[in-house]
Amino acid sequence: MDEVKVIEIKKSIFAENEKDADGLRKDLKKKGVYLLNLMSSPGSGKTTTLIETINRLKHKLRIAVMEADIDSDVDAVKVKEATGIRSIQLHTGGMCHLDAEMTRQGLDNLPLDEVDLVVLENVGNLVCPAEFDTGSCRNAMILSVPEGDDKPLKYPLMFSVCNVVLINKMDVLPYFDFDPDKCREYIHMRNPEAKVFPVCAKTGEGVDAFAEWLLGEVISWKEL
Repeated sequence: MDEVKVIEIKKSIFAENEKDADGLRKDLKKKGVYLLNLMSSPGSGKTTTLIETINRLKHKLRIAVMEADIDSDVDAVKVKEATGIRSIQLHTGGMCHLDAEMTRQGLDNLPLDEVDLVVLENVGNLVCPAEFDTGSCRNAMILSVPEGDDKPLKYPLMFSVCNVVLINKMDVLPYFDFDPDKCREYIHMRNPEAKVFPVCAKTGEGVDAFAEWLLGEVISWKEL
């Protein structure tokens, strides 16, 4: 009896996406555009944190935002109204992530010669978005205090692929069983090089430090 043939479809899909992502990064480098992929679970305060960050950088950098979601344009409208910068909405057609080709389609609708920094606010999900390279220069994610300090243990890939982690909603720390030191330890178990910023988008705590980090990243990317 002949052996059953096994086809690694998933591996093939990821390999093709990685090729597209590398190509997109090279194109962005030529244009001097820095792309940040921002991920988190729903309700972590991703959009609010993004708004606070943009308002600290918009007079230093030319910024655009791509908001990815399954439906609606709520976040794109919110960002535009709160910051005044260019913001477009990407509908994923039910998909729980963006890949490199979908990201490129969004970028094609931005005047990249007038932009230094593009922030892609990915679909709210701690699993699927981490699996697909979007072609970004760096990956960032937001973990909020109410979600628990053990999330790096439960979602290893997300924390492994992120260069920076923002621990948001620090203002409610007294009301939750959340140990910041333990969380930082778990994050560095997954990614020893990850930068960690405790922040509170509501009060602005810690956002300046993250904004300065991002500004330095963009400047370095354009100078290399």
